[in-house]
Amino acid sequence: MMSWRPPGYRFTARELVKALCSDETDESKLLMAAIYGKVELFADSTAWNGFLWLVMSTAKIEGKPIYTGIELGALKECLPIVWV
Repeated sequence: MMSWRPPGYRFTARELVKALCSDETDESKLLMAAIYGKVELFADSTAWNGFLWLVMSTAKIEGKPIYTGIELGALKECLPIVWV
């Protein structure tokens, strides 16, 4: 590993959900560390798809999803995760 790169971690779909849906998990602490550049996070697109499925299936009001595709796309873009 090159000394100038921070340590890297790879998130599964389950770990991504834990990171984004709770602030008390180890995964959320890693997400915060990535925001500050202390670690580098990686995740497969399938991990994002799993998170999308969960949000679109459960976060609803009167049967309609509370988040739009545009909002979820903006969330993905601002996350400190390298999508592989």
